[in-house]
Amino acid sequence: MDRDRSVSKRLTVPWWSAVLLAAIPVMFLGYFFIYPLAAIVIRGLGTAENVLDPFTNVFTDAGLRRVAWFTLWQAVVSTSLTLAVGIPCAYVLSRFSFPGRRFISAATLVPFVLPTLVVGTAFLALLGPGSPIGIDLRGTVWAILIAHVFYNLAIVIRGVGSFWEQLDPRMEEAAEVLGATRWGAFRAVTLPLLAPAIAASAALVFLFSFTSFGVILVLGNLRHTTLEVEIWRQTTVFLDFEAATALAVLQLLGVGLILVLYGVFQRRRRQELSLVPGSPARRRPRSRAERALIATTMGTLGIIVGLPIAVLVTRSLRTPDGIGIGNYTSLADASATPALFAPPLEAVANSISIAVAAVLVATLVGMLAAATISYSESRSGRVFDLTIMLPLGASAVTIGFGFLIALDRPIDLRASIVLLPIAHALVAIPFLVRAVVPVMGAVRHRLREAAQVLGASPFRAWRSVDLPLVARALLVGAAFAFAISIGEFGATAFIVRPASPTIPFAIYRLLSQPGTGNFGKAMALSVVLMAITIAAVFAIEALRRDRAEEI
Repeated sequence: MDRDRSVSKRLTVPWWSAVLLAAIPVMFLGYFFIYPLAAIVIRGLGTAENVLDPFTNVFTDAGLRRVAWFTLWQAVVSTSLTLAVGIPCAYVLSRFSFPGRRFISAATLVPFVLPTLVVGTAFLALLGPGSPIGIDLRGTVWAILIAHVFYNLAIVIRGVGSFWEQLDPRMEEAAEVLGATRWGAFRAVTLPLLAPAIAASAALVFLFSFTSFGVILVLGNLRHTTLEVEIWRQTTVFLDFEAATALAVLQLLGVGLILVLYGVFQRRRRQELSLVPGSPARRRPRSRAERALIATTMGTLGIIVGLPIAVLVTRSLRTPDGIGIGNYTSLADASATPALFAPPLEAVANSISIAVAAVLVATLVGMLAAATISYSESRSGRVFDLTIMLPLGASAVTIGFGFLIALDRPIDLRASIVLLPIAHALVAIPFLVRAVVPVMGAVRHRLREAAQVLGASPFRAWRSVDLPLVARALLVGAAFAFAISIGEFGATAFIVRPASPTIPFAIYRLLSQPGTGNFGKAMALSVVLMAITIAAVFAIEALRRDRAEEI
């Protein structure tokens, strides 16, 4: 009972403060997400004689019902497999210090930023005809599940790991002193504390698997399709905009239900914790069993992440004249890439500048949204928590198309490059919010009280108490925001200007043009994308270490 009163006191803020905190996120989400989505729905269903007819047609179509069922169960299995692989990796990376840990931690983010078309192509080369390991899984659900684990593993490793490394290891040690086994101490002490972070990561993995597009399109071979792929097919192949809109609405309703269940779980498991900087919580392995655990876990991670990346690097070095760097040197030459309207290196500069702008927007809006969610117990705060996650469940194709339909008033933004960082930030904000909210909600209220007793204003108390602890999670969210922006393709395909391409758009253009040379250049540009991501993640990790030393 005392703990419940403490949590309530910690989360309650004056209504006017909650309104001020939520104002910018609400306006941003309303104009750049709700309004374009409403325009799509009105345009798509407005032509039907009965607004329910498109939904009735979807429910009575046996093929579409199979698509919906496959979308659901493959997302559940993909999430379970990703958690099974990711949680042990998060434990090893958050609790142990060993050579190469920093590089491995940074490298885990690389798969997540690759355009899904490139991921699908890499796995087609790895698990399709001519596979270097002698396995042909093309057109099977196994190829899809393995690709989803590869693509989403970073969400679990960094989402759970960043929270795990801030848990005080002395809590488990105390349980072991009292007679608990190591597994018993983990199950009774650590696992309940990790539950909110695990639930947040599982929700994100499920959403990305549920709305999977590029991976399914390449590896499913049209034998397996998700709602996202079916929305694209109904729009571009069958020109049935009513069916596409009905599927998009049903997809949003399904995602909304998952987010409601997640929000209920998150509120029930919220509690105050004693958080510590990550570095003191890590230690070198002390026994042969711990060294074997690290070797086994990192070996498995290396196979899952390393093999597809190795395929990309190998293909990028393969030229018509043999092995060489010709594909890389051609990236600076516009005449060597007639499939593009600009040199590929210009796409690199465009993507970096757009990603930086997207991170700034996502950080401002996401921090205000996270504060609103963490410091409010009202029903409106819970509804806001659900709403801020909805862009993850919307079709990226639908968002991009909605921008073209709706954003012509009061200012016509449809031809402006400003839309690109806004579209990327829209998808990145939920990641930043989910990274920050568990930590922000776990900060002890008594620390703020002590700061205020010593004369600090509420803002200064927040800056001195909350911000140093939240900064670590904020930087993790910023890393995801940068990664999402630099690798985003779905919405970008609708609003990018061909003369100013991004890296994913340039890769898509190269992949869509026949010719071995273009495929090799696309692989080379994918390797450049990976290198940029690793450099960015290392920079953010350095900032996190500096912040930890200040704390």
